[in-house]
Amino acid sequence: MAQRKIFKRKPKAAKRTPAWRSGLTQVGSLGAEAAGGVMRRRRTRKEIGGVDPNEGIDFKQIYRDESSTVTADDGVALAVRSFVTGPDTDDGQPWGRTSTPELTVIFVHGFTLRMASWHFQRYALAQRWADRRIKMVFYDQRGHGASDLSAAETSTMAQLGDDLAAVIRTMATTGPVVLVGHSMGGMSIMSLARRHPKLFGHGGRIAGVGLVSTAARGITEAGLGEGLNNPIVDALGLSVRYIPRAVQAGRGITRRVVEPVLVAASFGPDYHSPSAGRAVESMIQNMHIATMVNFLKVLESHDEVTALPVIAQVPSVVMCGDMDRLTPLPNSVAMYSELGQDSRLIVAEGCGHMLPMEYPELVTDGIEDLVNRSRVALGRPVMPWRTARRDEIRSRP
Repeated sequence: MAQRKIFKRKPKAAKRTPAWRSGLTQVGSLGAEAAGGVMRRRRTRKEIGGVDPNEGIDFKQIYRDESSTVTADDGVALAVRSFVTGPDTDDGQPWGRTSTPELTVIFVHGFTLRMASWHFQRYALAQRWADRRIKMVFYDQRGHGASDLSAAETSTMAQLGDDLAAVIRTMATTGPVVLVGHSMGGMSIMSLARRHPKLFGHGGRIAGVGLVSTAARGITEAGLGEGLNNPIVDALGLSVRYIPRAVQAGRGITRRVVEPVLVAASFGPDYHSPSAGRAVESMIQNMHIATMVNFLKVLESHDEVTALPVIAQVPSVVMCGDMDRLTPLPNSVAMYSELGQDSRLIVAEGCGHMLPMEYPELVTDGIEDLVNRSRVALGRPVMPWRTARRDEIRSRP
């Protein structure tokens, strides 16, 4: 793959190249080895022009879908919405929970966000799958959106993985399942793989995994994520545990520490959509401060690298913006390199962390392709000596 130089000339006192930029070199080298597995796509000038392309969009529309509640194993209620694509049945009854879809796609949102961050995928995929019976499931992670708050003790990555397992059991009772996670949602999928690996094996039901703008580890080691590795955040964590009322009362100070990091990392520098920006900012601002601080500590210590060989058993896609400063591109490159031959890496040039909203067509295309490639893990091959032994036993009188 031809490598495009994007670096500016450095002054004599050269600064360290940000990891999220140096990842472009890694993509170039991977492209030569992956035989087309790496794709790079750029927004057109029309998409980043001065007119807001999302003016008038109701980003809360997803909450009009069929409502359900999934109770996690510790009693926390998770708010769920679902939609089954396709036309009405022959008898005129609409498709609902009683119908059996060909597969279920479960979407897991990111830190400080909610299911509404999947707005564009929800409605675009419903049109693309108009002739297929596919169930889409969206839920608010614990402490986010309309779901119940979570105590500090259960605000863990392990619990997020178990929550996803509960959603699968409740909302996808049969058939194959494709999982798509953005940011912390991708980490939740990795936690599920580590804690429930049988779901991804040849006897399991997971048939594909999409990881969007996420990381297996190290988000506080590069880019704006370094801003989360902050003594103030450590102090806030202790305050949430021992004096939660004081933290809630001082939420303005807390937000001034955290929000600039999250908002600045949301979109690429050339993206223009005030309405999308307001939607993301509203999600962050409506986040309960205790949940924000609790999960900040979780992200700081997050390490799910051991989950990647488990996920590698099924088809996957990794998507990231090359201007993502919260989960920089090298994180995606590293994950892709561990996910085997049935994985694809899609890089969005000029895009930031909120890829599902900044370049929705790219993410929608990636999910559609993943569903078309989806399959459960292949069975273990039968070794020749096992076949010979089996034939010997069968020939005995």
